[in-house]
Amino acid sequence: MEKTGMIGADEIRTRFARAMSDMYRQEVPQYGALTELVARVNARVLHDDPALKARLEATGSLARLDVERHGAIRLGTAAELATMRRLFAVMGMVPVGYYDLSVAGIPVHSTAFRPVDDVALGRNPFRVFTSLLRLDLIADDGLRAEAERILAARRIFTPGVLALIGQWEEEGGLADVSADLFVREALETFRWHREATVSAATYRRLHDAHRLIADVVCFKGPHINHLTPRTLDIDAAQAEMPSYGMRAKDVIEGPPRRACPILLRQTSFAALEEPILFLGEGHAGEDGCHTARFGEIEQRGVALTPKGRALYDRLLCAARDDGPKDVPYGMRLERAFMQFPDTEDALRGQELAYFRYDLAGAATLPPGFSADAPIEDMVRAGVVVATPITYEDFLPVSAAGIFRSNLGGGGGADYAVSADRAGFETALGAEVLDECALYAGLQNRSITDIRDALRGTAVA
Repeated sequence: MEKTGMIGADEIRTRFARAMSDMYRQEVPQYGALTELVARVNARVLHDDPALKARLEATGSLARLDVERHGAIRLGTAAELATMRRLFAVMGMVPVGYYDLSVAGIPVHSTAFRPVDDVALGRNPFRVFTSLLRLDLIADDGLRAEAERILAARRIFTPGVLALIGQWEEEGGLADVSADLFVREALETFRWHREATVSAATYRRLHDAHRLIADVVCFKGPHINHLTPRTLDIDAAQAEMPSYGMRAKDVIEGPPRRACPILLRQTSFAALEEPILFLGEGHAGEDGCHTARFGEIEQRGVALTPKGRALYDRLLCAARDDGPKDVPYGMRLERAFMQFPDTEDALRGQELAYFRYDLAGAATLPPGFSADAPIEDMVRAGVVVATPITYEDFLPVSAAGIFRSNLGGGGGADYAVSADRAGFETALGAEVLDECALYAGLQNRSITDIRDALRGTAVA
């Protein structure tokens, strides 16, 4: 319940997402071209597929499409992560999911801060994929100690935003003027600063250990490294990226193109080489360059159940590891996923994906039906409409693939697989939510609502 005179979390999140988009467009002009490309592709898809447009309108998903974004940041310390959790809480965003990227040679583990309430997601589903550097994975003891010292000395949050977070926690909200001030102060944490906090020699040592380590440690804050719009046809968007002056990834991360999209597909243009200024002797700095920020596009499909996710993971591994290596990866992926059902009826019938259920019309039942009849029987009878629940989260292998492609490629460092969810949650100061439990809750609530509406309407 919002207090009288206080601005709701959804509105603060919307203001922040808009301000973030404006800032990133100024910092990375190609982002503007990227959003223009996505808007054109989406308009074409909606024109060519009236049924899709009607479904998006009926579920409220069309209104959120143009504003939908996700960003990504990388933090260096537990204290930074804990404070970031408090900052995002002001915007109604909570940590969902634990992602171990060390398995793919990236020395971070991550969560996604996002809204979880269905109404909040409909208003603005802004997400920030937030990674914490795994300093324990830096093999060189001396280099690890130096990175710890550098990170301990920096302050990524302004005094103003810290005061406003405290005010929100104490008073349970922010008034209009304070909400705008919060947005301005919070934005400073995510801004790009070309001045490094280290010398060129230190940067090179950290860069040689891993490019991502240098990106996290050597700058004043966790500059937003991409801001991602959502497309309805990622294959078309990727094909058109070169005409907008963007060098696209060779491979779209995630599942192949399907009649019923599942989970998440992502592509990006190559990271920009940006001029930076290293610390030098006295007042003289040394010019250099850094690559980290890039442009990304995503296409979201239906959320999968644990059973569906297990099948997805198995087929993805088969596509990556099995078969002749002279066969292009995209072809191996399509072959592997021929085993994954590609109709909504099959996805529901085999309990591979989550759906929301709504009454097709008035709360009435045909003869012989009761309110407790199997939900699939109601769907077949036309009493209930099933709509895929959108996957709001991320995929660790895909995230690592995007990271690697924009950190100079390669297979990543040879880190031992060492997930540390407990350590991450200790640093966070909270448990991360289980995304599957959220989707299951949404599906189950929709079924309960239908049965409640139908009680007493059955015809004998």
